[in-house]
Amino acid sequence: MKLNAKNFGLAGGILWGVSVFIFTWMAMWTGYAAGLLEALAPLYIGFTISVTGSFAGLIWGFLDAFIGLYILALIYN
Repeated sequence: MKLNAKNFGLAGGILWGVSVFIFTWMAMWTGYAAGLLEALAPLYIGFTISVTGSFAGLIWGFLDAFIGLYILALIYN
């Protein structure tokens, strides 16, 4: 079975980007997942646990997962 690298990367990128966005908002309100997000902050430029940081995390999370999963699918194929 061959994977469609673009679709695989897109699906994973959307999932991870939206997850980072949602976790950031949850951390702002409740403190939940703050440890995970603090670990991501040095990796994603401009990312902080704030409103503007949530959008930076959305973009960086999408790009990070898209590129990684795209390469993984190419290697798999």
